[in-house]
Amino acid sequence: MAVIFLLAMIPHYARAQVQPAEIPADTAKAVKSLPPEVPYTTIAPFELRVTYDKTTHLIFPSAIRYMDLGNEHITAEKVENVDNVLRIKASVKDFTEETNSSVITEDGKFYNFNIRYSDYPGALVINLSRERRAGKDSITATGEGEALFKELGSDAPALSRLVMETIYKRDKRFVHHIASESFGIRVQLKGIYTLNGKLFFYMQVSNATNIPFSIDFISFKVVDKKVSKRTVIQERTIEPLGEYLELSEVAGTSSERNVYLLEQLTIPDDKVLVIEIFEKNGGRHQVLNIENEDLIKARLVKDMHLNF
Repeated sequence: MAVIFLLAMIPHYARAQVQPAEIPADTAKAVKSLPPEVPYTTIAPFELRVTYDKTTHLIFPSAIRYMDLGNEHITAEKVENVDNVLRIKASVKDFTEETNSSVITEDGKFYNFNIRYSDYPGALVINLSRERRAGKDSITATGEGEALFKELGSDAPALSRLVMETIYKRDKRFVHHIASESFGIRVQLKGIYTLNGKLFFYMQVSNATNIPFSIDFISFKVVDKKVSKRTVIQERTIEPLGEYLELSEVAGTSSERNVYLLEQLTIPDDKVLVIEIFEKNGGRHQVLNIENEDLIKARLVKDMHLNF
């Protein structure tokens, strides 16, 4: 009888084991009120191949502000004086494990790269600027790109080039009192423009003689207006950031124009900005003196309606 009783109890015991545990009403209500699980947003990595004997250059759309490498199998650094170009290569030959690199640029973009070794990486110059604009998730080699030079700040060279080209082609003159003339050579400052903390000096050199005027170099410097023999000359050289043309000679009985790009500056009333043009193997040097009141009258480039 005892055996029959135990066998009869087994189904009841089994059913008791699979019954779910009771959850207090308050706890059950809290569980039901939890927000639905939200998946994380991920950034798809670029696939990059590097090698030991060649350097790969990555061109970003803006300046690099942060860079990290996964391990010691790769090495990378920004190109000197260029804020948006990164050079990267393998520091160990034939490494087999995948590594990675991350880059954050000034415009807030985050780039992630999965990096593997390859004897033949294929793409050695990669323009990420172009691929981002096209909305692609892969990287390819391109034939052109824009380097952001440190001295130009956040202005792309293409912007400065566009401004200089527009000034040159429009050929407007609104400065009429700054010029230098001697030995048949005349130099005149035709205009001063400004944009984003930069100054653009528009100049013309005319040669009324039959002897070509070969330009050795042009200098920009700030000097004291009045210098006595007992006073040490105070001068500060200003290095141009760029020029529209590589002007080296003005042929006989002809004229040439050019635009020079400088960092924005103003000067005290007792100083003057001096532009000197030196003739190569000659003595027909020309000098322009620019007062502070001329600098502060620089015209805004935005008034020229450029198509940026």
